[in-house]
Amino acid sequence: MVTLDVRPQLLDALSALRDRVAAARFPLPLAGAPRARANRDELLAQLDDYLVPRLRSPEAPLLAVVGGSTGAGKSTLVNSLVGRRVSEAGVLRPTTRTPVLVCHPEDHHWFSGMRVLPGLTRVWVPQQDPGDDLLPLGEDPARVLRIETAESLPRGLALVDAPDIDSLVADNRFLAATLICAADIWIMVTTAGRYADAVPWHLLRTAKEYDATLVTVLDRVPHQVVSEVSRQYGALLTKAGLGHVPRFTVPELPESVWGGGLLPASAVAPLRSWLVHQAQDPASRQHIMARTAYGMLNSLKTRMPELASAAAAQHAAALRLVTAVDRAYEGEHTRVRGQLNAGIVLAGDALKRWRAFPLDCTAGELLDALVGSLAALLLCAVTAADERVDEAWRREPAAAAPGLADRDASLDSAEHRIGLAVRRWRREVEEYAEDEVREIDRSVAPDPEVVAALTATVVLGGRRARSAGEGLADRLTAHRATRLRERAGNLLVEHLDRVMHSERERRLAPLDVLEVHPEPQAGLIAALSVLQKER
Repeated sequence: MVTLDVRPQLLDALSALRDRVAAARFPLPLAGAPRARANRDELLAQLDDYLVPRLRSPEAPLLAVVGGSTGAGKSTLVNSLVGRRVSEAGVLRPTTRTPVLVCHPEDHHWFSGMRVLPGLTRVWVPQQDPGDDLLPLGEDPARVLRIETAESLPRGLALVDAPDIDSLVADNRFLAATLICAADIWIMVTTAGRYADAVPWHLLRTAKEYDATLVTVLDRVPHQVVSEVSRQYGALLTKAGLGHVPRFTVPELPESVWGGGLLPASAVAPLRSWLVHQAQDPASRQHIMARTAYGMLNSLKTRMPELASAAAAQHAAALRLVTAVDRAYEGEHTRVRGQLNAGIVLAGDALKRWRAFPLDCTAGELLDALVGSLAALLLCAVTAADERVDEAWRREPAAAAPGLADRDASLDSAEHRIGLAVRRWRREVEEYAEDEVREIDRSVAPDPEVVAALTATVVLGGRRARSAGEGLADRLTAHRATRLRERAGNLLVEHLDRVMHSERERRLAPLDVLEVHPEPQAGLIAALSVLQKER
C-alpha cells in the first residue's frame, strides 16, 4: 500500500518551492503571460489549499468537492447525501454563491481554522436555514466558506458544494476552481442534457493530468434513456482515457426537476456508500490521499519548467526594452559630447550675444544666451533618444504593459529638468570664477561675472571662442585661466552625464517597477530540483 511521505525535509522543500512560485511575476503582456499567471495561481491554490496542509495533516478528513456546471443539481445532490437541506437549491441561477462545507460535528475543528482554504472567511451557525443571510457585514460572498455539521455524515469525510464552474459571475468561477484545488476527491456533476459540454470536460481532463481522484455523476437522467445516455457518456470517458473513473447515475425525479427538495436515499445510495467506504477503510483512504497528493507532486515536473520558461521570456523581453533605451541614450550622449567639443552651443542668439560682448551685451545676458543654447541642445538630445526608444518599443509587445505606455515623457517636464541642470552648472561656474578672482593679488580685480561669461564661452564655444580664452588669460593669468577652464569643462561633462543618466532612468522607471528579473527562472528550477531530490 502506498503511503504519504510526510518527512520534514520534504515539507521544507515544498514550502520553499511554494515561495518561489508565489514570487514569480509575469507583468509584461507577452503571448504566454496570461496562461503563466493562471498556472501560477492554480498551482499556488493547490499547494496552499491542498498539498501542503494534506502532507502536514494526513489524519484530517477527506475533502470531497462537488463541482459542475450551472443547473447540474450539485446542491440537491449534497443535500441528499447529507439527508437534510444544508445548501440552497432552486431554479434560479446561479444558486450557490457562498460555498458550503459539511462535516461531522467531531470533525468541525479541522475546517474552522485556516488549515485549508486560508483565503476564505469562516461562517458557522449550527442547524441554520441554508437560505439565511449570515454573512459578516460587508463580506464578499465569494470570499466566505459556510460550515455546516451533520451527524449523518461519517467522521473522516467532508463535502463541499462549490459554485458553478461556468458561472456568469467571474468570482464564482474563480472560487469553484479554488475549491476543486483543495479536494482529495473531485466529484464532477453533469446532466443527461449537458454531459458533452466543454467546461465539464476541461475539468475532467485537468483531473486526469494531475492524476486526481475523480468521480463523475450523471444527474437527472430520464428513465427511458438511462441506458443509452449512460453508454454514450461511458464511451466519451473511455475515449478521454477516463474509463476507469467511478461513474454514478442519478435518475430524473420530481425533487431534482424543481431543485428544491431531497432526493430519495436510494437515488444517491451508491455514491454515498462509495464515499463512506473511501473515508472509513484505511487502505482506500490512504490510496485516495496518496494518489491525489502524488499526482499533484508529479505534475510539478512539467508545470514548474513551464513557469520557469515563462519567467525567462519575461526577462528576455524586459532586457530587450532596456537595451533599446540604453542604445538610444548612449547614442545621443555620444553625439552631444561631440557637438559640445565642436562648439555648437555658440550659435544663434548665443553667437550674436558673443559678438556684441562687451559693448552691446552684458556678461549676464551672454550667460543667459549660452545657458539657453545648452539647454536646447540637451533637450533635443533627450527628445531624440525618446523617439528612438518609441520606435524600437513599437516592435515589442512587452512595451504595451500598463505603466510603460503611461510614462511621463512630456516636453515641458523634460525641459524643466534640463533647465534646472544647466542653471546649476552656471551657478557653479560663477562660484569657480569668484574663487579665482578672490585669489588675484591686484588692486583692481576683474568682474567675476565677466570671468564667468568668458569661461562659459570658452567651454561651450570651441574654436569660435578662441578670443574668449585670450581675454580670460589677460584677466586671470594663463595658469589661472587654464585651471578655471578645465574645472568648468569637467563640471559640464559631469552635468551632461547626470542629465542623460537621469533621463534614461526616468524612461526605465516604469519598467523597474514591474520588477522583471532573471532570478525567478533559476529559483523555480532550483526549488523543483531540491524537491525532486527529497522525493
